[in-house]
Amino acid sequence: MINNSNSSNSSNSNSDPVRAGLPARPWPGLLPTSKSFGNFGDANCMEQLLVHCANAIQSNDATLAQQILWVLNNIAPPDGDSNQRLTCAFLRALVARAAKTGTCKILATTAARYCYNNNLLPLSTHRFSAIELATFVDLTPWHRFGFTAANAAILDSIEGYSSVHLVDLTSTHCMQIPTLIDAVASRFESPPLIKLTVAAPTDSSLRPPVLDLSYEELGSKLVNFARSRNVAMEFRVIPSTHSDGFSTLIDHLRIHHLLYPEATPPAAEALVINCHMMLHYIEDESTATIASPSPRDAFLKSIRSLEPTVVVVVDEDVELTAGNLVCRLRSAFNYFWIPFDAVDAFLPAAGSKQRQWYEAEVCWRIENVIAQEGMQRVERAEGKARWVQRMRNAAFREAAFGEDCVAEVRGMLGEHAAGWGLKKEEEDQLVLTWKGHNVVFATAWVPA
Repeated sequence: MINNSNSSNSSNSNSDPVRAGLPARPWPGLLPTSKSFGNFGDANCMEQLLVHCANAIQSNDATLAQQILWVLNNIAPPDGDSNQRLTCAFLRALVARAAKTGTCKILATTAARYCYNNNLLPLSTHRFSAIELATFVDLTPWHRFGFTAANAAILDSIEGYSSVHLVDLTSTHCMQIPTLIDAVASRFESPPLIKLTVAAPTDSSLRPPVLDLSYEELGSKLVNFARSRNVAMEFRVIPSTHSDGFSTLIDHLRIHHLLYPEATPPAAEALVINCHMMLHYIEDESTATIASPSPRDAFLKSIRSLEPTVVVVVDEDVELTAGNLVCRLRSAFNYFWIPFDAVDAFLPAAGSKQRQWYEAEVCWRIENVIAQEGMQRVERAEGKARWVQRMRNAAFREAAFGEDCVAEVRGMLGEHAAGWGLKKEEEDQLVLTWKGHNVVFATAWVPA
């Protein structure tokens, strides 16, 4: 269930449907009067209205879609409470879907006016400096949870190796690596050589957060930081992308594996695959042909063939792969309330650039889930249970997180707002929670 705080009555300048460019005739049986908008502020009711709007767009019923839009426009202002901002984000996504697909052409013509009247910023993303991005990802445990759990698993796995080939598949542009370097420097008297390999996207469709820095510049900064901590590091970038299942990266790893086999001293080298909220961008079964295997399963089996020392999988515990728009909308609505609710606990309601960046990223993701289809819909997260099964099918077995790791994660959560929690599932799986609801999971794997 989602956060069901009641919203206050809303009466803005767009409550006149004629001025808003929407139909003026009443909607018998559903359209509320201006005095009764508060009754529609319940999150469950907002979800139902969004579902009705999605169905109207799917069936090309422009009149019904516009009437629901008018209602939602009044009860879900972009500067309202967390439920209202969440609903506003989904409303924008539905309008974008109508404009993109060409259905409900009358509705699509109101999209620009709707955004203008509500003073909504475009969904173009801010380009972060390295320091800004580091601060951004530390706002909540959303990423720090995975960083902390993954680092602990990696440190346990590389004990005794003189060299570590770390493959970082991440959505945060290597923001985990400085914390790992610190941990390596603190733990080992003679730190191993770290060979960091990063897959750089080859397409122009970047998802937020976007780094205002080339990977070469980023690598130089990381190498210099490692040197300051007396850790030797090499950095290489492999042009590769999720759209082809990171095939170029896999080819590079195969060649490297032949040159530096793990079992051959003195060049004993650990191969660490760190997957931080990146695997769900690989195509799933819905985009594969009948004759082809699942691109996700194919990637995992390719990784397994390299006999990695450890594979860490951190991702969001939500199912966003449904082909049916309404099913996807419901699942997304009952997950994305979490960042909107959590942000109220640690950032001011107005005047915060960090808050704008934070919610802009969430809005981008919601729009991708709702408005896009086919190859353009890259937000295809799967729940923990599905990834666990994929890993087992690829001949991996789970590696337990130690008590020191659990204690470190709990200590990290203590630095954030009350509401964040940690639970262990099936002994070897760590799950970040917000008010008891699953948010992000962390698992570690070794060849079976």
